[in-house]
Amino acid sequence: MAPRVSDHQSPLPVPEATGLALPPSSQAEDLRPRWTVLDSLLCGAFAGAIAKTVIAPLDRTKIIFQVSTNRFSAKEAFRLIYCSYMKDGLLSLWRGNSATMMRVMPYAAIQFCSHDQYKKLLGGYYGYQGKALPPFQRFLAGSLAGTTAAMLTYPLDMVRARMAVTAREMYSNIMHVFVRISQEEGVRTLYRGFTPTIMGVIPYAGITFFTYETLKKLHTEKTKRPQPYPLERLAFGACAGLIGQSASYPLDVVRRRMQTAGVTGWSYGTILGTMREIVAQEGVVRGLYKGLSMNWIKGPIAVGISLSTFDITHSLLLKLHQMGYFAH
Repeated sequence: MAPRVSDHQSPLPVPEATGLALPPSSQAEDLRPRWTVLDSLLCGAFAGAIAKTVIAPLDRTKIIFQVSTNRFSAKEAFRLIYCSYMKDGLLSLWRGNSATMMRVMPYAAIQFCSHDQYKKLLGGYYGYQGKALPPFQRFLAGSLAGTTAAMLTYPLDMVRARMAVTAREMYSNIMHVFVRISQEEGVRTLYRGFTPTIMGVIPYAGITFFTYETLKKLHTEKTKRPQPYPLERLAFGACAGLIGQSASYPLDVVRRRMQTAGVTGWSYGTILGTMREIVAQEGVVRGLYKGLSMNWIKGPIAVGISLSTFDITHSLLLKLHQMGYFAH
């Protein structure tokens, strides 16, 4: 795998502004680390927003089935999409997407940016600075990045889940969800389901980034091309998403049940208690893996778009830097 520019840059401190102008080469060298972090944040936010908007109707449908006891099937899923469209219009399929954007853009920005930083830290610590990390370190960098992003944006995920499964009359906007949950259920409710989320993010993010980085590395070794083509990136991301989401899916179901307990009438207190309740009433496969087939459609699409969009926009920004469009 050809490392990004950020993988072999020295984390030099940016000097404070003085009256003396730095030579062009020194100035570019000093500003590069700061721009790299900003690039990662911007590209990550853009990639996450595009990916989630594309699959929003499927994602909303999956959540509705996850939090109910109704049996899932592809026929019932598409019937739900059709009924929502006929009853509330086309835009109803994107209900909750504003909350999704508020969560996904900072989540993706933090995840991609921290992934770059964790790769640099782990590379330096284990002696692989500027080189491809070994398998375990690739997995660790992805897990740490996902955990960091989830910890910082979790309440927005709770709000998004509530908006996806309720009528417009119950929660009119994002702030209304925050206020009503805080007043009626307590501020702690905003973090209900946090533990299964982190437990699911560790294998999901770790496996996803590990698979994507590994496929790019193998591609480079076989084709001798430094970077894969856009469609190849999309395919690598789709494979990574398929494997990562399948491995952590039961915890995703548990997380959604705990997040929406206040509006669905169920009472879920712990992870194991929630799992036992689901298995007892719906079975292992039909309960803990409800909607997985839908995830096999939307997950690879979303992850493929997200990872490939990030790489492409990141490369574009680096070229713009090199051409002097962001010269100071």
